[in-house]
Amino acid sequence: MNRETVTLTKREHQRLDVLSRVHDGVLRAREAARLLGLSLRHLRRLLGRWRQHGPAAMAHGNRGRPSRRRVAETVRARILTLARTTYAGVNDHHFTELLAEREDLHVSRKTVQRLLRTAGIGSPRKRRPPKHRRRRERMPQAGLLVQMDGSDHPWLEDRGPRLILLAAIDDATGEVLAGVFRPEEDTHGYFLLLRQLIRRYGLPVAAYTDRHGIFHRDPRTPQGLAEQLDGDVASTQVGRALQELGIRWIPAASPQGKGRVERLFGTFQDRLVVELRLAQATTLTEAQRVFDRFRPRYNARFAHAPATPEPAWRPAPADLTRICCFKYRRTVAHDNTVQLNGALLQIYPGPGGRSYTGARVDVHAFLDGALAIFYRGQRLSAKRLPHGHRPSRMPQDRCSEPAPSPNTLLPTTNGQPSRTPSIPAPDHPWRRTLLPGARRKQLQTPGHDIFIDPLR
Repeated sequence: MNRETVTLTKREHQRLDVLSRVHDGVLRAREAARLLGLSLRHLRRLLGRWRQHGPAAMAHGNRGRPSRRRVAETVRARILTLARTTYAGVNDHHFTELLAEREDLHVSRKTVQRLLRTAGIGSPRKRRPPKHRRRRERMPQAGLLVQMDGSDHPWLEDRGPRLILLAAIDDATGEVLAGVFRPEEDTHGYFLLLRQLIRRYGLPVAAYTDRHGIFHRDPRTPQGLAEQLDGDVASTQVGRALQELGIRWIPAASPQGKGRVERLFGTFQDRLVVELRLAQATTLTEAQRVFDRFRPRYNARFAHAPATPEPAWRPAPADLTRICCFKYRRTVAHDNTVQLNGALLQIYPGPGGRSYTGARVDVHAFLDGALAIFYRGQRLSAKRLPHGHRPSRMPQDRCSEPAPSPNTLLPTTNGQPSRTPSIPAPDHPWRRTLLPGARRKQLQTPGHDIFIDPLR
């Protein structure tokens, strides 16, 4: 008599236990079917097989039989042979495509991968294991770390233009420190954001942002001649302002690194959009007013106390407006003027009537549109000239005229003075071609002196 050993799975053991209870009269068939998740008809079918064949009837009838959908042994052997010879070193995806295109063997990638791994043929591409990351705890004090970023989202939906929301959040408390709506993510907007949060709370220790070109300059960017002569790479306007304020800039390696501000924008895109819709905001100014009213309510709902009550904010500097502005290095022209983006600034004489010709000055463009010129830390008296106007030679008695106050800088005039081009006369020296060291021959013509260089 042949005996066959059958190993039952955990599920099959469970069925066997329930069927035995039904056979002993402990359970009713309907209750047993509900426990096993089977129909009453199927339960009675299993119960009949168990009574006829014993516990071995719980095993599936196809156990130990090869599947009818199994890849034939000849095909399996051919795939393994090709993987070791003709297509050695080919990755799994490419190998599957080559089998279908060149060998007319249509099998799935999973099947090919399973055959190769079972035969001990590994993947030629070594993939690095995922880097272990851990959750970063919040900073213990408010003001130690501020996260800043911009969110491009249809905040006004279809009622107005598409805007960018620049926001800053404290890492320790989750409090929204400031927020500014802008037409685009630009330097001007981050200056407004910095000025808002510094005036409200003070200077943070560090700022955590992404690697946007607004915050740092790509070291691969070619340097200009002035930067090569100075020996250092010029920073961006925001990067320079953070250095002057003593705020350490920390770049994030991934969006998940600054997840606090990313989740903040997710909440804003859910709640703030509704607030803007209820207020029927259609312009940037209206959206900013809605945000200013929404920010205290958001902080009261979501902000929490830090681990250490003592904040780490530092006092705001007195010259914050002079720091959060655009600064450009310029060279004073021979007529004591400086150009900046089409604007022409006339510098008045210094002490004792001194001229600043050839001096390297710093032109500050403030956020309200005003311009100022600084030389060695001192603000120079200057005025903005009308567009297209160049100053004439200043008379001698002009130096004795009192200069305007250095704190005032005249705004740009809208007048466009007409300028008639001056055409030199036919006998003007500028019309003569004179080359030093060259042999010249003068030809006398009525009303003209023409110099011809025979070497040309």
